[in-house]
Parts: sequence; structure tokens; C-alpha cells
Amino acid sequence: MLPYKHEPFTDFSNKENIKAFNEALEFVNSQLGKEYPLTIGGEKVTTDEKIVSTNPANKEEVIGIVSKANKDLAEKAMQAAVTSFETWKKFNPETRAHIILRAATMLRHRKHEFSAYLVKEAGKPWKEADADTAEAIDFLEYYSRQMLKLKDGIPVQSREGELNQFNYIPLGVGVIISPFNFPLAIMAGTTVAAIVSGNTVLLKPANTTPVVAAKFVELLEEAGLPAGVVNFIPGSGAEIGDYLVDHPKTRFISFTGSRDVGCRIYERAAKVNPGQIWLKRVIAEMGGKDTVLVDKDADLDLAAASIVYSAFGFSGQKCSAGSRAVIHQDVYDEVLEKAVSLTKTLSLGNPEDVNTYMGPVIDKAAFNKIMSYIEIGKEEGKLMTGGEGDAAKGYFIQPTIFADVNEKARIMQEEIFGPVVAVCKAQDFDHMLEIANNTEYGLTGALLSNNREHIERAREEFHVGNLYFNRGCTGAIVGYQPFGGFNMSGTDSKAGGPDYLILHMQAKTTSEMF
Repeated sequence: MLPYKHEPFTDFSNKENIKAFNEALEFVNSQLGKEYPLTIGGEKVTTDEKIVSTNPANKEEVIGIVSKANKDLAEKAMQAAVTSFETWKKFNPETRAHIILRAATMLRHRKHEFSAYLVKEAGKPWKEADADTAEAIDFLEYYSRQMLKLKDGIPVQSREGELNQFNYIPLGVGVIISPFNFPLAIMAGTTVAAIVSGNTVLLKPANTTPVVAAKFVELLEEAGLPAGVVNFIPGSGAEIGDYLVDHPKTRFISFTGSRDVGCRIYERAAKVNPGQIWLKRVIAEMGGKDTVLVDKDADLDLAAASIVYSAFGFSGQKCSAGSRAVIHQDVYDEVLEKAVSLTKTLSLGNPEDVNTYMGPVIDKAAFNKIMSYIEIGKEEGKLMTGGEGDAAKGYFIQPTIFADVNEKARIMQEEIFGPVVAVCKAQDFDHMLEIANNTEYGLTGALLSNNREHIERAREEFHVGNLYFNRGCTGAIVGYQPFGGFNMSGTDSKAGGPDYLILHMQAKTTSEMF
């Protein structure tokens, strides 16, 4: 088997690539408004209650209409997953991996089509959508290869007259609850990690981006995935989410989303319900309040670019987004001025246009929450640029910078999940590190510095799961920068890393005497 290689990003300075992407957008625009059923045990189920997915850049435009699962259908899906687990777990790992690798090849052939769905349904500009699809391909490729490495277990010691073996076996049925912000990459990655390991799953995608998930489930079926291995059941978190988390047959929950929902799942999963004979495992990625630190001897242009692109990529709707910048007092004014100037060059508009840097936020609730934080920011700091929103046609918010913010201020502490960055002045490097670690999160961080001693200190003392030097704090690549955070950022389950699949399996030791 060929070694794993990261899927390259599309070069949109190439006219042929622009033409190909526009053709994909044209095709997806011809597919709008279609209905998508649930998939339960291979059966397509249409329900009366629907989730209507709309374009966040044009809220009147319907992307698709997706059937909505209720408790009865969630139970039916659970039984289908329990049944199919008995056969799927016996598939040899090579067969499981080859199905997923086939799906990766098919996704690569349809890369622009899936990216175009991300533009339309998630409001992602071209480059962000392309990176999302590339990451999905990476997850499929990487986890398939990881499974082939783990299939024979790990060698352990044997004494004379005995054979000891240490092997991994699947857990059972998992509930996958995926987010809107990487509606292909994270949804595909969490699903595929579970199934390539031999588990069956109930997939509940974000209600704002269910069409992308429906298209991916179709792709898995076309790749030859047996019925019942992935059961597609979008629905209400309160109705079916809680029901499945509590279910005695649920063996694990893989969740990506907010801190509040993640903590609630963790708490509910800890309870042993009647008929349950195991402790449920929870894999949770729960957000961040990520800091870009700028030292006094940093490359100041690189620092400004790192702040701006970390804060405003995909409208700040990344758990890794740099929503706080902490700048050494000696270079504070200069870096702030450069960051404001660069931010003013960013284009906000329709993500279907190749020249758009920033599109809308995901929906009305997100728009209202972010705008309320901007009002808080006006009380807590000095508005340098942005600060306005327009929800007349879509959910557009200007990239916004607040300066002179106190390190304990709400906009420095609370996850906003939008295009808002708070800038704070630090007296010295000790103070920079102190602020960097003063939130309840610990996901990503960046340090811009040319001081080797400071870089080494940050390596030891900056308490985040993904730390970057002399670059921005977003853009982890599968297999290169395994991704997951500390503290309230989740269970530090490093997605795209060498031990991620093990979270979906249990180790069995066998010892035979001769």
C-alpha cells in the first residue's frame, strides 16, 4: 500500500481550476431543493417532519429538505446498528479499510462538487470549502492506513511455553454528533474512524448542514459499505440526541461542538441505565478561546497576518480560531495598526464568488449571539474596525477587531465563534504566557517570536493541545498536526493522529500455554 500523503489544496489562481469549480457550483445549483431520506439499516425512510436546510448567504434559498428522525426511528436505527455490528465486526480490517479507501478515491473525483455543497450549505468561501473537502479525503486515507497498522495488535512479551497476544477489537454501536463548521471533514472523520475500527454508528449531523452529510452517506453506500453500518438520522438534539446518549446499547459517543453540550453529554453518558453492561466512552472536542502571542522581536508583518487569518478564516467559526491576540507592549501599536489595515482589505460577501474572503455566519442564532458579543466588546474595548452586521439577505458580519481589552474581559474569556478578535497588551513575556493560559480552554495557540528561549519556554508552559510557532493557530493537517485540546476544549482525542482509532476499540489480551 502507498504511504499516506496529505491531499493538496486546489490552486485557484489557475483559470482551469476556477472553471472547474464554477462548473461544480452550476451543477450543485441545479440540485437545490431535493429531498433526502433517513437511512436506517440500508432502508430509505421518509418522514413527515423535515429539516429545511437554507443557504446562510441567501436565506430564502433552500439547499435541501431532509427527513427528521424521532425517538421511534432512533430506536429502529439503534436496533439496525446492533444487528449489523455482529457481522461488520467480523469483516477483516483490510476489507473495511479498502471500502473506505474506495470512498476516498470517489470523493477525490468529486472534490469540487462536495466543496460546492459546502459553499452553498455552510457559506464557506472557495478556499475554505476546498480545504474542508481535502481534510475529509485525508481522514479517509489516514484512518484506513492506521487500521492496517493496528490490525495485528501490538507485540507483547511471551515466556517459554506460552504465547501472549495483545489485539484491538471494536467497541460496538457509536453515536456520532457532528458540527456545522466542518460539515464534511469532521463529520466524515468521526464517522470513518468509528466504522473502519469495526463499529457501527448512528450519524446525527448538525441541523444546519444535513445535506452535505446525506451526500456523504450516499458516497459510502456507492463505495460498498454494507447496510446498517452507518445509519443516517438527523434530528433534534433534545429529542433523539439525549435518547441515544442515554441508550443502554450505546457503547460510545463521538461529539464535536460547544462546551455546554459536550459537558451535558459527558454527564449523561456517565449514568448507567437499566440493561447497560458497560461504561460508555466519550470522545469530545468542545471548542476553544485561542490566543496568538506576539513577542517584541517577532516578524511584525507575519504577526499581523497570523492574527488576521487565524481570526477571520471561515468567519471565525473554527474551534481553533485565534479570537485573542496578546501583543508585547513594545510592538503593540505597530502590530495592531498592521492587523487593522490588513483586515480592511478582506472582502465580505457571497462565498460563490472566487474573490470573497469571508462569507456569512451559519444562521440567525449565530448572527444574534455574535452581534450581542460585539455590543459587549464596545463596552470592554476600543472598536478598531468592523462591528456591524447585516442580516437582510444572509447572515453577514464584518471582521471585527477590539483593542485595549482587559485580559479578564468577557470577549477575552468566552468563545464567541464569530469574526471577532480581542487584542490585549502584555508587559513582558511572563505576562504574555500568563494571559495565554488564563482561560478554561486549551485547544490551539500560536507564538510569533524569534527568541529561542521564549519559544522553548512556550513549548513547555503554553498549555494547549496544538501549539504553533511563527504561523497562525488554525489549519491543522491530518497526520501532520494531530488535533485536540486540553481542559474544557475536550478529551484531547487527537483527531488525525496515531492513537485516535484506539479510542474506538478495546484491547484484548490472550495467553496460551503449551
